Amino acid sequence: MSSIEKIALFIDGSNFHATSKALGFDIDYRRLLDEFQSRGTLLRAFYFTTVIEDQEFSSIRPLIDWLGYNGYTVVTKPTKEFVDATTGRRKVKGSMYVDLAVSAMELAERVDQIVLFSGDGDFRSLVEALQRRGVRVTVVSTLATQPPMVADNLRRQADVFIDLVALRPKVGRDPVDRLASREVRQPPQFLARGTIKRDDRVE
Repeated sequence: MSSIEKIALFIDGSNFHATSKALGFDIDYRRLLDEFQSRGTLLRAFYFTTVIEDQEFSSIRPLIDWLGYNGYTVVTKPTKEFVDATTGRRKVKGSMYVDLAVSAMELAERVDQIVLFSGDGDFRSLVEALQRRGVRVTVVSTLATQPPMVADNLRRQADVFIDLVALRPKVGRDPVDRLASREVRQPPQFLARGTIKRDDRVE
C-alpha cells in the first residue's frame, strides 16, 4: 500500500481572493499547484466562482481562462446583481457552497486529504461529513486580519489549519507581475482541466 497521500484542492474563489487581498498579496496559482504537488499525489484542483450574468466584461474572466488551461478544474455559476431596497446597496445573489460540497463528497472515497481554501463557517458541516468518511481536511485561511478571515468553528473542526501568511513565500505573486491570460500551457497529465458551467439559475 502506498504511503503517498492522495490530495484534492477545493478553492472557494471569492473567499480565497478576499483573504489574499486582505493580507496584501496576490496568489500565484502555478506556484500553488507546485506546492501541493510536492506534498503528495495531487488528483484534482478545483476553483469555484460565481460570474455575474449579462456583464459585458468580468475582471475575473482572464483568471478563469488561465486556470482552465493550466491544470485547474474551474466551476462557475451565473449570479445576479441587484440593489437592496432597504440599504440601497448593490448586492450579488448566488453561492457556490452547494456545488463545492457536492464535488467534495463525490471525491471523498478517492482521496486521503482535501485542502479547503476558505474561511467560511458554513463549510464546517462539510468538513465534519468528510472526516466521518476518513478524509483528513486541511483549511487554508488566515487569523492575521482583524477580524480573522476564518470562522472559529471551521478552524476548530479542521484536522489541520494553515495560515495563508505562512504560505505566502511559497504561493505569493509579486504585485508587478501580470497573469498571462493568453498563455496556454499543457496541463499536468494527472489533472483534469477545463471550465464547468452550472446552469442553475438564481431566482
